[in-house]
Amino acid sequence: MQLKDKDYSFQSVPQASRNSFMKMLVVMLGLTFYSASMWAGGSLGEGMTFKQTLGAILAGNIILGVFTGALGYIAAKTGLSTHLLAQYSFGVKGAYISSFMLSATQIGWFGVGLGMFAYPVHKLTGLPLVGIVIVTGILMTATAYFGMKALTILSFIAVPAIAILGSFSATKAIGDMGGLNELFAYTPDSSLSLAAALTITIGSFISAGTLTPDFARYAKSGKHAVSTTVIAFFLGNSLMFLFGVIGVIATGHNDISDVMLSQGLLLPAILVLGLNIWTTNDNSLYASGLGFATMFKKPKVFMVMLNGTIGTVFAIVLYNNFTSWLTFLGSTLPAIGSIIIVDYYFIKKRQYIKYEIANIQNVHTPAVIAWGIGVISGLTLPGISSLNTLVITGIVYFAAVKIMKTSPVSEIIEEEEVYYANVG
Repeated sequence: MQLKDKDYSFQSVPQASRNSFMKMLVVMLGLTFYSASMWAGGSLGEGMTFKQTLGAILAGNIILGVFTGALGYIAAKTGLSTHLLAQYSFGVKGAYISSFMLSATQIGWFGVGLGMFAYPVHKLTGLPLVGIVIVTGILMTATAYFGMKALTILSFIAVPAIAILGSFSATKAIGDMGGLNELFAYTPDSSLSLAAALTITIGSFISAGTLTPDFARYAKSGKHAVSTTVIAFFLGNSLMFLFGVIGVIATGHNDISDVMLSQGLLLPAILVLGLNIWTTNDNSLYASGLGFATMFKKPKVFMVMLNGTIGTVFAIVLYNNFTSWLTFLGSTLPAIGSIIIVDYYFIKKRQYIKYEIANIQNVHTPAVIAWGIGVISGLTLPGISSLNTLVITGIVYFAAVKIMKTSPVSEIIEEEEVYYANVG
């Protein structure tokens, strides 16, 4: 008997439950409105001219757009989450590797996000730190509990608010430094190579981008999934990077909320910081709930509540001690996306057996081997680590499948019942 829940954790999303283009766009924009992208943009601004940062941001988001767009198309065509898609290449039990890595890192970042909001608000208002963590943790967990509908409503509120208030602040910062001419005339004290800049630009979001199918599966068509995902990266992610770049160049701050504080905009700063982290944290909690629901065969809403509680309880510890470890774990995730892409487009030629009638073996060895080699290559080889991981993982997986001649998925064939009539 197949498990079912209202969030389609164990099955494909039916067409009747898919979302419109606009709803998908705001959800994907909410996913890309990510504070870490502002910090990454600030890192570019510390080592490149403004014109150079524009080139690095454009090139990085082209690569991210291709990667996430390819995953989004697969999700819309199959209606499946990242975790169910991974079963087609890793096997049912083999996909537990990807589900655990994806989900554990998202719980960790949920806790870190709570700390990112609580510490500045505590400093500004004097409110108890633990109290802020608990209240915001409950609120963020509550919206994730209600699933895609709540994420859509939150994104409709947060996306325009962040874009408008952030753009106002960034424009004011440019004006205060002397205008666009001064911005383009800026020369940094240190230098950053293009390879290093692309590593920062791509690496800042490619791990979260691997989770694109968890949201894009609700798109009505592959065209909607690809277009909303690509637009989100070129608008949303680029905007976050630009906020960080402009903030560092104009004020020395890489977070737009800090820029607002320096401008005396206290309430807008808290609002933008809160909404920015809220959209990111809800996406993290939603995705982690799907992953652990698949592993433990429990409803997603139960896993969201459990994950939200864990992230809230350990938020301060995670924020102060585990960001580097979470960044390392995040570096293992792009290999999962690479394997899904290669399996769907190049091995199966865009022809997946429908999940509800697919017989999937427990472990598919080529995927496990390719994932391990890809992760190691990304951590050890010179160049752009995320690209190294993507390319080498994909090549190794394709070669291993062809050499080992394996296929982990077959169609379930129901036995026909034959009735014999009595004769004579």
